[in-house]
Amino acid sequence: MIHFETVDTLVIGSGPGGYMAALRSSQLGMKTAIVERNQLGGVCTHVGCIPSKALIAEAERFALRRQWGDVQRGASFDEAQAFKRAVVNKQSGGIRFLLKTAGITVIEGEASLIDLHTAVIHHADSSEQQITFKHVILATGSRPIEIKSLPFGGRILSSTEALSLPHIPDSLAIVGGGYIGVELGQMFAKFGTKVTILEGGGQVLPGFEGELVAPVVRQLEEDGITIVTGANVVGADQHAHHLELHYSHQDERCTVQAEYALITVGRTPNTDRELGLERIGLPCTAQGLIEIDDQCRTSIPHIYAIGDIIQGPALAHKASYEAKIAAEAIAGKPSIVDYKAIPLVVFSSPELASVGLNETECKQQSIPVVVGKSAFSINGRALALKEPAGVVKIIAHQASGLVLGAQIVGAEASTLISELALAIEMGATVEDLAMTIHPHPTLGEVIMEAAEHANRKMEKLSSQ
Repeated sequence: MIHFETVDTLVIGSGPGGYMAALRSSQLGMKTAIVERNQLGGVCTHVGCIPSKALIAEAERFALRRQWGDVQRGASFDEAQAFKRAVVNKQSGGIRFLLKTAGITVIEGEASLIDLHTAVIHHADSSEQQITFKHVILATGSRPIEIKSLPFGGRILSSTEALSLPHIPDSLAIVGGGYIGVELGQMFAKFGTKVTILEGGGQVLPGFEGELVAPVVRQLEEDGITIVTGANVVGADQHAHHLELHYSHQDERCTVQAEYALITVGRTPNTDRELGLERIGLPCTAQGLIEIDDQCRTSIPHIYAIGDIIQGPALAHKASYEAKIAAEAIAGKPSIVDYKAIPLVVFSSPELASVGLNETECKQQSIPVVVGKSAFSINGRALALKEPAGVVKIIAHQASGLVLGAQIVGAEASTLISELALAIEMGATVEDLAMTIHPHPTLGEVIMEAAEHANRKMEKLSSQ
C-alpha cells in the first residue's frame, strides 16, 4: 500500500463537474487531487455530450452534401466517426493540460472511501494507494438506465455503444423519446437509417410544452422517423442479423423489427458502486441521490456532492456550476446555488431550448404573466439560412415586466437561450430586451421582437 500525502480537496470523478471543481479549488489556493476510474473528462467528453454533438453536426453536413449527390453512405460515416474521435481526443487533451498547468494531481483508478478522511485508490494494475483529504467533492456522474426486460448486450444498445457503431444501421428502434432518443434518432436518420421511436408518454420530449415540441416532431417525421407514443415495451427477441422489439399500444400487442434497439429511458446516479458511502454513513435517497444544502454540502460537513448524483436535471453545465459553488464553499466563501436560470437544450433539428419558468408553471403558481412571441418565419436571417421553422416565447411578470422564463424552438436555439438566461439572472425586463439594439440581420432579432410583443401587451394592460 502506497500512502499519498494529504490534500486539501480530493475530487472523485473528472467529468465537467469534477474537473471544474478541481480547477476552482486549485485557483483558490487549495492543494487538490482528482481521481478518475475510466477516462479523463468523464462520460460527457468520451461517450456523451461531445461525441454526440460531433456526430450530430456531421449528420447535418452529410444531409446537405447528399442533396448535391456527392457522398457515399458508408464512407461518410467512417469520416464522421474519425472526426468524432479527433474532437474527443482534443477535448480530453485540453482537460488534461488545464489540470496539469493548474498543479492538480491526477490519479487514475477507482476511489473508495474507507473513512471520513481517507480514500483508497484501486489501480488497473491491481496496486492500491491511499490518499487523505480535508474535504472531498463527489462528482461520480451517472450511467444509462437498463430496463430489466431489455438488458444491454448484443443488439440492445445504450447510448455509449450507439455512438461507437462501426457502420450506419439500416434500421434502429429507440425506446424512449427524451432528448437523447430524439437527438440520436435524428442523427442516424440523417445518415440514412430507418428510425422508430417508442415513447411511453403522450409526446416525445416530455417536459417541454406541446407547441414548442410540434416543429421538432414535424421535422422528425420529414426525416422519415416513425413516432409511436403511448408505447409500453415488454421485451425483445434477438436474431443473427436483427431483433424484434415487442410493445403494447392501445391494448394491442405490436412488434417492430430493427437491426438494433437503442435504450434511452434516462440515467441513474453512480452512487451504488464501490464508492464507500455506506461505510462512512452518507445516506442516499431511494433514487440513489445524495441530499445537499445550498452550498452542495452533504450531511457530513466536509463532504460535498455535485452533478448527476444530486437532485435536478442531469446536465453538464449544471454540474460545472455546482462545482464552482462547492469549491468556493470549501474556501470559506458565501457562494450558494441558484437554479432559476439553468438552460435546458435539445440538439434536435430545429433546436429546442428553455430557461426559467414556462407558461404552464406560472399558471400553476398563480403568477400573473404576459407572453411575448415572435416567429423565425419573419426573420431575414432565418429565411436566408432556410431555417424558417420556430418561435421565441418570453414569459414576463405582468406588473413588473421581469423576465421569468423563455422557450425557443428554431435555428441556433442552443446559443440564443444564453441571452435570455442572462436576462433572468440579472433581473432584466422585457423593456430592457426590447430596447437593446440587436444587429441586423441576425437570429437574435427574434428575441427582441418577442420582447417588444410582451412589452406592448403590458402597455395595453396598463392603459386599461
